[in-house]
Amino acid sequence: MHRHPYRPRYELATHSVTNQPPALVDYNAFETDRALKAALLREGGDWGWAAASAYGAIAGSELLAIGFTANENPPKLRAFDRYGARIDEVEFHPTYHRAMQLAKEHGLHALSWTAERPGAQVVRSALYYLHGQFEAGTACPITMTHAAIPVLARHRPIGARWLAGVLATAYDPRALPAADKTGLTVGMGMTEKQGGSDVRSNTTVATPAGGGRFHLRGHKWFFSAPMCDLFLVLAQDEDGLSCFVLPRWTADGQRNAIEIQRLKDKLGDHSNASSEVEFRDAEAWRIGEPGRGVATIIEMVAQTRLDCMLGSAALMRQASTQAIHHARHREAFGQRLIDAPLMQEVLADLALESEAAIALAMRLARAFEAADAHETQLARLATPVGKYLICKTAPAMINEAQECLGGAGYVEESILARLYRQAPLNSIWEGSGSVQCLDMLRALERNPDAWSAMQTELAAAAGRHPAFDRHCQTLEAELPELASNPATARQLAERIARALQAAILLTSETPWVGEAFCDARLGPRRAYSYGTAGLGAAANELVERAGIN
Repeated sequence: MHRHPYRPRYELATHSVTNQPPALVDYNAFETDRALKAALLREGGDWGWAAASAYGAIAGSELLAIGFTANENPPKLRAFDRYGARIDEVEFHPTYHRAMQLAKEHGLHALSWTAERPGAQVVRSALYYLHGQFEAGTACPITMTHAAIPVLARHRPIGARWLAGVLATAYDPRALPAADKTGLTVGMGMTEKQGGSDVRSNTTVATPAGGGRFHLRGHKWFFSAPMCDLFLVLAQDEDGLSCFVLPRWTADGQRNAIEIQRLKDKLGDHSNASSEVEFRDAEAWRIGEPGRGVATIIEMVAQTRLDCMLGSAALMRQASTQAIHHARHREAFGQRLIDAPLMQEVLADLALESEAAIALAMRLARAFEAADAHETQLARLATPVGKYLICKTAPAMINEAQECLGGAGYVEESILARLYRQAPLNSIWEGSGSVQCLDMLRALERNPDAWSAMQTELAAAAGRHPAFDRHCQTLEAELPELASNPATARQLAERIARALQAAILLTSETPWVGEAFCDARLGPRRAYSYGTAGLGAAANELVERAGIN
């Protein structure tokens, strides 16, 4: 009997690895993003081009790599030291600290306030958007630090005690009193178990302790980034709900009485720590007017809502980038996926949603820093409707991008799994969708100039597309009824946000993108899944515009 010679099992290959896309690594996330580059120029951030390009190179290489490691190694609570002394420290993987270092060194936490030239908020927003595509967890403390700066600066002398350290570009993760550190970060604590978004029902009590100090006793149900050096928190004092600065260390150099009960086990955002805490007569300093805590912290909230939009837009950009890259290099049924008409429609629809999101967020970044009444009133109305729409569209959009990869997009080796888990966060953080819509109704009721500012923005695109004109005319006619009925607030928010996105794109340097957007989002569309817009001839151009070439 003839015998085959022995061959080791590892030599018995079952297949060759073919028809798989190359890894999308080591690319400049800014220079390959046509929509972001256009928005940076359009909104007055041209002077920040070099900074954005430099950070784009870091984001698409080092930040991409360490983002995986930081999320695979979530933070750990060290409530006690080896001797049993309470320390309440959070231990992070070195890659988390590196991501924080990169963000602070490039000014993502403070550039809006330190650049001292028009367009600073726009340039900083572009950098933040680049960061958020690859490591969104570190964006949380960076966001809160950035948003706290105007509060600290406005309310001197209390805020001045920490302002220089917060503005510093150094990142110092050591658990030390603020005076001994080279750079500081800021967190916040508003949410309590019984209240959620209804912060006026907070029960944490602030008691005067002499010398301008207060002692806080109570809890916070979500205490974001507990490793920060100081926190802005809300508590009840003798004048009502006030705002306080709560440092991690007391004035005499002792650990403050902030006891971390546990870290939240979250759906996503794994690299970052969120916690539940108890205040046991923790030392704090009131900032702002007594009893006006919400008014004091409201600018911080507005800034963080802008970052929610930028963060969601960042996730959408990375998702669409991954989907297009995969489709360019993958063949099925005898052709490249990207050449299949139905897949091209899906990818074009994703690209359109992504560009509309960053266009609106960057337009708002310009409005946030302008001092004139028009921009201020526009921001007042566009912030809640923009946060509502962009953060709401992110999960479904990212899921569609994930589907373009099939099973390859559903495993943790793909960044899409992390993007999808991260996607719902921004629609919850800083007020859920319904909270944003009710805030929109308050803006329309109490700030009539806010709607006038929106009308001015929309009027700039009048006559550029029939679907846009019809949409705006119907919106104007139905506004009084819709604005008087809270049950229809979500409908109204979406219609306003879509109109503003269309106006921005129609008046951009590539009006054809705006025309495609009007066809897809404002026309007589009856199906609402991605790939049903019927983009036709524009589909290929949209995909090419959004891809990494």
